[in-house]
Amino acid sequence: MIKTILFDVDGVLLSEEHYFDASALTVWEMLISNNYLGLAPEKFKTDYSEAEIKTIRETVFGENDEVLKLMKSRGLNANWDMIYLSFGHQFIHLLSQVNENEKDRIQSWLQEPIDREVLLEIGKVLQNYSVNLDFNLFLNDFERSKETKQELFKYLNQLAEEKLGVHTEIFSGISELWSVCEHVSQEWYVGDENIEKSTGKPSVQLGKKGFLANETTLAAKTEIEALFSVLKDSGVRIGIGTGRPELETIQPFHHLNWLKQFDINHIVTADDVLKAEKGLNERRSLSKPDPFTYIMGLKGRDTSVDNCLSTSLPIANGEEVLVVGDSLADLLAARKMGCQFAAVLTGLSGKDARSDFEKHEADYILDTVLDVRELIEKN
Repeated sequence: MIKTILFDVDGVLLSEEHYFDASALTVWEMLISNNYLGLAPEKFKTDYSEAEIKTIRETVFGENDEVLKLMKSRGLNANWDMIYLSFGHQFIHLLSQVNENEKDRIQSWLQEPIDREVLLEIGKVLQNYSVNLDFNLFLNDFERSKETKQELFKYLNQLAEEKLGVHTEIFSGISELWSVCEHVSQEWYVGDENIEKSTGKPSVQLGKKGFLANETTLAAKTEIEALFSVLKDSGVRIGIGTGRPELETIQPFHHLNWLKQFDINHIVTADDVLKAEKGLNERRSLSKPDPFTYIMGLKGRDTSVDNCLSTSLPIANGEEVLVVGDSLADLLAARKMGCQFAAVLTGLSGKDARSDFEKHEADYILDTVLDVRELIEKN
């Protein structure tokens, strides 16, 4: 009998589309804006139309989001990770075009952390050459790899050695460059009004309105609220385990009138994960598909990080816990916990994801999160 349900947010309750828009805009800005590499500053602005955003997203991630789908299929779930991988790959491609003349500089750049100041320095060098962006290379390079999850970052190191002749470990883990990507992404998503609350840092580039006030639910908001009520009335505990930061979870839930349905102690976000990662002796990722997010969602945010990390897996009575998600990363996290998993077909790949979930033997495959109600009634 299912006694606890832990919901992912993006692709389950709320649409991911604006996150993917912000991700594409982030990669685009870091390549062309004078605040970063500055390859085409005349093409950069902060108020793109919907049609322009669509064009940029198709340029960066492919006409049908093939790049995003490949990363999702490899278990990569966080938008920040996908931005970092996309930008890092294009960054290596750019350096490969000047490698013959700038080998010593490239060797030096790839041995130390790359922050925004280093990107500005690299950009000034690149602007002396005729270099071209080529986003189509991503699929060519990564389809021949076997890496999954954060191991894809290490594959960037391999590509750097292959294309540049430089042995480096600089792309591994949560690096300075990853943090630059994260901050630019947050500027786009939360806008000028909320950026310091979101990141603790001011905007590098002002003028972004953000997508935060324009969330789209994946079913009628009142029907989702009714689902939460029915589950609670049935004695099922509910919680959230999301890769969204706290601001981007709590604020929309408040606006949608969903927040009152939850115990805030069981709403775990990316902020909780990042805080836990910073407290580790050895820096490593605790984001999905690591089960940490859902373990803390189950136990509560008032549970210590050490307690969550030392939890024996699979957990006791795991069959009583249901994780509801839209990605392979969610499924893998649930599997490690020994929980049941319900896949919903409202994520990036839509109904095309059914075959992947069948291949990985999801316990349930649902058209929409609202189908959880029928599942519980039958349980």
